[in-house]
Amino acid sequence: MDSYKQLSKDELLAMKTELEASYNEKKALNLKLDMSRGKPSTKQLNVSMGIMDTLSSESSLLATDGTDCRNYGGLDGIPEARQLMAEMMGTLPDHVIVFGNASLTIMYDAISRSYTHGVLGSTPWCKLDCVKFLCPVPGYDRHFAITERFGIEMINIPMTDEGPDMDMVEKLVSSDAAIKGIWCVPKYSNPQGICYSDETVRRFANLKPLAEDFRIYWDNAYAIHHLYEDNQPEILDIISECEKAGNPDMVYEFASTSKVSFSGAGIAALATSPANLTDVKNQLSIQTIGYDKLNQLRHARFFKNLDGLRAHMKKHADVMRPKFEIVLDILDIELSGTGTGSWKKPLGGYFISFDSMNGCAKKIVEKCKEAGVVLTNAGATYPYGKDPDDKNIRIAPSFPSPEEMAQATELFVLCVKLVSIEKLLEEK
Repeated sequence: MDSYKQLSKDELLAMKTELEASYNEKKALNLKLDMSRGKPSTKQLNVSMGIMDTLSSESSLLATDGTDCRNYGGLDGIPEARQLMAEMMGTLPDHVIVFGNASLTIMYDAISRSYTHGVLGSTPWCKLDCVKFLCPVPGYDRHFAITERFGIEMINIPMTDEGPDMDMVEKLVSSDAAIKGIWCVPKYSNPQGICYSDETVRRFANLKPLAEDFRIYWDNAYAIHHLYEDNQPEILDIISECEKAGNPDMVYEFASTSKVSFSGAGIAALATSPANLTDVKNQLSIQTIGYDKLNQLRHARFFKNLDGLRAHMKKHADVMRPKFEIVLDILDIELSGTGTGSWKKPLGGYFISFDSMNGCAKKIVEKCKEAGVVLTNAGATYPYGKDPDDKNIRIAPSFPSPEEMAQATELFVLCVKLVSIEKLLEEK
């Protein structure tokens, strides 16, 4: 198909008339489809129902170290849960604390603790004139919401096919002591599905920040969320790379089973250096007497080890993969060659990132919503909700059925075409 930019005004007007008729037909279907968040479908949640049968009133509720999981204590988490999460994250149990159900809570606490009490004895951020954070874009809206909540200035870092622009990262952190951290989703990044290259991971580990309390916030949310059994990129372990580089304290790594077992009822973990762990536990010892060890025990006995996790995730992939492929196939068929947008084909994770023509994303999202398909707000993948080019749209295929996903994507491409043509007509 020829690029829409090559079409005459009359040709664009004729296409616009046809597309508007199709759009009105779609509106008449009264669709109610939600692709706004990476929410697992009922079918995915059903995959984990066996975890409910792992413990009963007849079960031994002692951890491998003899801890009674019904009682107080165990601030680090039970040994078998630490082992399971360490295997999932590609590190060692000695680096791991197992928390409650959400890694987002751990991230929020890490920022909050740094803000009120500092990092390893450094000045609390609340006493500084300015605190800055680097934000690879497009990125995860909930990361940006945390730093915005604390009034931290966020700086956009463009993403490349190998991860964040490391030339820019290295230059900024080495020259500005106000820069205290960077958000990262290193594997199947949200929303683009990019996996950081070995070189990128090593460059992170070898950063020379001016701020002694600079930390890499390594949100390894999709560590085992592959779509394809025969094509599974792996990334280097940032913990060991930082140790090799002589920067053992520079990273906090986060992960959870929120999209492995039950969303809202999984377990989450932090992996970091011994010094950082001591710092974190100083707060935890005041904040809690221990997290839900019964849930930790349930997860450890259900999944057993990394092989158990991998076998389980194949079941998730079988549910997710057809939905991703439906979206990508429709985008390829309907939009390839039109010049109306570009997209990436992820090998895992939960999202598809679509870049429209500049200045079109908000209108596309609004038009979809008007016809019954809810997408993530345009701009959400940038700090402060402000996409400077108004072009990035995050598509979340997980929750709708394959049939609904096809309907939603057909409407989406229709809206992309309409809004793009309207923009081109304005420019004629």
